[in-house]
Amino acid sequence: MGIRKLRNTIGKNIKMLRLERGLSQEKLAEYVNLSREHLSCLERGKYSVNLETLYNIAEFFDVDIKKFF
Repeated sequence: MGIRKLRNTIGKNIKMLRLERGLSQEKLAEYVNLSREHLSCLERGKYSVNLETLYNIAEFFDVDIKKFF
């Protein structure tokens, strides 16, 4: 899997969980200490997510980090 495809997969899975839980980008971004704009870019696969941020998102959703891959 290429890095671009991996970024897209992770971003789509973050967005899917966020929408399933009925959360806005603002709420999730606030919890993981990102701007809404940065989170939007992560969800669209424009930016790579660092491990700490991905861990914090997984913790927020109470899921295993593997769920994003």
